[in-house]
Amino acid sequence: MPSAPKHEYYETLKVSKNASSDDIRKSYRKLARKFHPDLNPGDKAAEDRFKNVQEAYDVLNDAKKREMYDQVGFYSENGYAGQSGPGQHAPPNMDFEGFDWSEFAANHAGRTRQQERGESSGAFGDIFKEFFKGRKGPENEVQPEKGSDLEYALNIDFWQAIRGTQARLNVTRHEVCGTCHGNGASGGGSVACPQCNGTGSVSQMAGAMKFNLTCPRCQGSGKLRNACPTCHGEGRIARSELVEVRIPAGAQSGSRLRVPGKGNAGTHGAPPGDLYITTRVEEHPFFQRDGDIINIRVPITVTEAGLGSKIEVPTIDGRTLLKIPPGTQNGQKFRLREKGVFNARKNQRADQIVEVAVQAPKVQDERTKEILRELAQLHPEDPRAELWEKV
Repeated sequence: MPSAPKHEYYETLKVSKNASSDDIRKSYRKLARKFHPDLNPGDKAAEDRFKNVQEAYDVLNDAKKREMYDQVGFYSENGYAGQSGPGQHAPPNMDFEGFDWSEFAANHAGRTRQQERGESSGAFGDIFKEFFKGRKGPENEVQPEKGSDLEYALNIDFWQAIRGTQARLNVTRHEVCGTCHGNGASGGGSVACPQCNGTGSVSQMAGAMKFNLTCPRCQGSGKLRNACPTCHGEGRIARSELVEVRIPAGAQSGSRLRVPGKGNAGTHGAPPGDLYITTRVEEHPFFQRDGDIINIRVPITVTEAGLGSKIEVPTIDGRTLLKIPPGTQNGQKFRLREKGVFNARKNQRADQIVEVAVQAPKVQDERTKEILRELAQLHPEDPRAELWEKV
């Protein structure tokens, strides 16, 4: 049996084996946002989880790769079944010369009888069926694949998040080749085949057996004739591009913005992927944000707390008046309606919560001491009386 992958892809993405492409994509975006290294600085476990999530998505989001993974339980680069996971022994490096052909003939006869009865030929036959599927045409005839999505993190300050901002990102992405316009072909000579790296053969695993097979793309020549010399027949090349994005007002740490069509270009005319930008908002020294609610802590005097007053407090819009009723206690909270962050999805503003901190006066003269003693005589009650009753 084939070796298992380093982690089970469906379990990694927290989806069932019959999950739709949309379910896989939604789960991937949620987990990628949760474990993204830029949002978990210094967290090695989160970084490893992010890599596993990315690996699982790369396979399950591709119909061919997912089909092979479902058949044999593992998948490696370039679309071929791969080595065992960490801690497991790699299978022996056997080619056709090391294979018992008499056993193969018996197995082939058995598979022929299975096919005559309409039964599956098993994982071994399925591998070769998958490997050569769609490869009957010319050497440059490959199946188009949709471009992959890109994930970028963007640091913004508190006020940029509150008010919105325009940002420019230097994004490295695969773009359609300008020489061949994405079809991978030209009227020139030949280039090294990117699938076999010019060797003319590729490795294929079937259980514990490894086979060296003729490369299906170049038919063993190691070269692609009439392939574009710029992109080597891939139809796209890596380039850096300045992408301008509008961060809407009210963005939070972990907010995710989609820029359609700015991911990697698809191969051979397939549509591009999307660019996803995750924001990371810097903290403010005074305003504390809880979702769309703004929290602040404002000091008041004993006199203002005891007699009541109107004080100025800061908001994200500037100063506003707050009424302090007589007898206000330390830590008491007051609500300023619609002074918080605007939420575009709800089309409304949240509130601001003001917590007051009563500050005792600095006693530096006899007159102040005398007044405080008189106050103590007027109010001899023990503020800790209820505390002692409960002990």
